[in-house]
This record gives sequence, structure tokens and C-alpha cells, in this order.
Amino acid sequence: MNENTFQFSWYALDGDAFVPQPHAQSLWSSEQMHGVAVSALLAWALEREVEAIGRGCLVPARYHVDLFRPAKMVPTTARGTIVREGPRLVLVDAVVEQAGRPVARASATFLEPSTNPPGEVWSAEDRPEPPSLELVPADLPHHVPFFESDEPWSDNFGEHQNAGRHATWHIAVPVLLDQPPTPFQAVASIADATSMVTNWGSGGVEYINVDIDLALSRRPDGISVGLRASDHVASDGVAVGTAEVFDRSGSIGTATVTSLANARRTVDLSGGVTLEGSA
Repeated sequence: MNENTFQFSWYALDGDAFVPQPHAQSLWSSEQMHGVAVSALLAWALEREVEAIGRGCLVPARYHVDLFRPAKMVPTTARGTIVREGPRLVLVDAVVEQAGRPVARASATFLEPSTNPPGEVWSAEDRPEPPSLELVPADLPHHVPFFESDEPWSDNFGEHQNAGRHATWHIAVPVLLDQPPTPFQAVASIADATSMVTNWGSGGVEYINVDIDLALSRRPDGISVGLRASDHVASDGVAVGTAEVFDRSGSIGTATVTSLANARRTVDLSGGVTLEGSA
């Protein structure tokens, strides 16, 4: 995909600061960034550190994000730190800061790829399928996410406010307009949508996630990534949602979010959503 096909990004660079652009605005609050944009920036910081030590061939096998303060629509900085470098792994931390204090942090384990052992291991057979290429061509730039639920794949959010099993398909947005997203930045940012597929039901999105956990067996085959709900369990206002992560070549891992009930500020998507308001 040519970088010129990207019409917008999550941030614009102003010196060392990342200035959130309108599409980074959350559905929860007009003053707040959504987790997709925050996670994209954390992934950018992590990946830059790994590439700086010449280990860009490693697989980003584990990625964890803590979203412990609301990230505002204000200038933001990000930095990464190598924690440990070994022959088969690299551990990296990253932090996103605003006004001198951290608002989110991430850690990642990058592993050296090799070959699978010969023994047979059980694996699930029920795998998610992406929307057809006729509906979502492979060479599209970013678009409103497509969803599947009790209703078939469509970008009409209102059709999918139901209690069915949700799946979503995204094409990633770049962190910066002149830097097309990498496959890791794509999947790391889109993993925040695990909350959408696991916490969205007949009453809207009534939980807000406080973290993101992503486990991958390989990088995505591009910047288009899907998520399908595997489970949702909740008790006393605390929920755990798990989704399968997939691309057009097959399943690549899992994503998990833990969430808090937020019914007083429910995101009601029954009336649909525009591109400018998409998360």
C-alpha cells in the first residue's frame, strides 16, 4: 500500500511531541483519546527500540498495556527502554506521558523465530473468517471498522448492537501520516478493539477496558487485522473478555482485556457511527 493513500493519522509531530489528531478522539469523551491511538504509540516506541539494536526480525510474541489514566487530546511523548536482550528474546518497556506524568505503559517480549517441533498438539478447528474481498478490498486505506454479529459483516454499527458473538475487521491507521503502520503497530493498536467485540451487547458498550493483553505466534501478514470474541465473563462490575486475532492468512493469537462497568457513560451505537467518530 502506498503511503500516500493514508488520508489521516493518529498524531502529528511537533518537535518531540505527538499531537493527537481528530480521529484519535474517544467515543467516551471528546477530551479523551481512545485506546487504539494510545496503543499504537506505545507499539511505535517499543518497535523502535528493538530495531535500534538490530533485532527487527524477532516476533512480538507478548504485548501488555496498562491504561491507568485517561489520555487527553493534548501533546504526548513516548519512550521505550530495553530491559533485557538475550540470544532468543528481547524484553522492552514503553511509557506514554502527558504534562510530565505517565498515562499508559506497555511491556513486550520479542522472540526469535525458528521451526515448529514435529509432535502433534491439539488446536481448535473453529476459526474466524475475514469479510470477503468484494466487501473489503485488500488495497483499501483505513475505513470505518466492519463488524459481524447476529448480523452479517457490514460497516453499519447500528445493525450490530445485539447480544450475538461479535467480530471486527480493521485496517490500521498510521501513528504519523508520513510513516505507514507496520504490522506490529497495526495489531497492537487494533487489539484495543477487543473491548468492542467482547463488551458490546444489546445495551451498547457498557464496560471500559483498563488494559490490553496480546499474544502472537507471528506478525500479521499486513495491516488488516480481525478480532472475534472467544468469551466474556463478568462479576460485580468486573469483566474479562478474550478474542481470537486473525488476518487473511489465518489465526495468529489471542487478545484479552479486563474492564470495569461504565453503564452511566454507555456508548450507544444503535444509531450508527461516522468515520470521524470511529474508534
